[in-house]
Amino acid sequence: MSNTSSHISVVAKRYAGALFDLAHEAKCVDDVEKELSSCLSLIESNSDLKRFIFSPVFSTKEQVNAVSALCEKFGLKGKGAAALVRNFLKVVAANRRLFDLPGIFDAFYQLAALSRGEISAEVTSARALTAAQEKELKATLKNVAGKDVRLNMIVDSKILGGLIIRLGSRQIDTSLATKLSSLKLALKEVG
Repeated sequence: MSNTSSHISVVAKRYAGALFDLAHEAKCVDDVEKELSSCLSLIESNSDLKRFIFSPVFSTKEQVNAVSALCEKFGLKGKGAAALVRNFLKVVAANRRLFDLPGIFDAFYQLAALSRGEISAEVTSARALTAAQEKELKATLKNVAGKDVRLNMIVDSKILGGLIIRLGSRQIDTSLATKLSSLKLALKEVG
């Protein structure tokens, strides 16, 4: 469900900016980020919830009621960051933008990372990287970017092997699928 910055809608960026401003004002950016991560994990792990979020057939009232019930059930009933996220999700539901939550969350993560002096890198690999590999990749990207790097990991077996790294406007594609495609084109030109 992760998006790259180029795929985040303008509306999602505006919602994320509003939430970030509120969280920054309340001095709870890190806590809001954790709450959003929990929400995203819940959405990712529940196919019915995912279907509900992306379906336009439910009325605004149904969406707001469902979001309220989910927030209550999953512990978003306290004060501070929990209240901020709960109220934010209700506004998003009332405005019929639940389908944009992944983009909103990604945009918020980027704003939070920037406020900490970090940049985000989207890393696509054929299989999950080990903790040691992630640590080494972070260190290498930090040397390239000159800032701390937050990795958004995506596993996509279609790339066969290697990595595709998107860091800001730069993309480094060392995937086996791309190399095989380049080789195929080179062989067509020769033959």
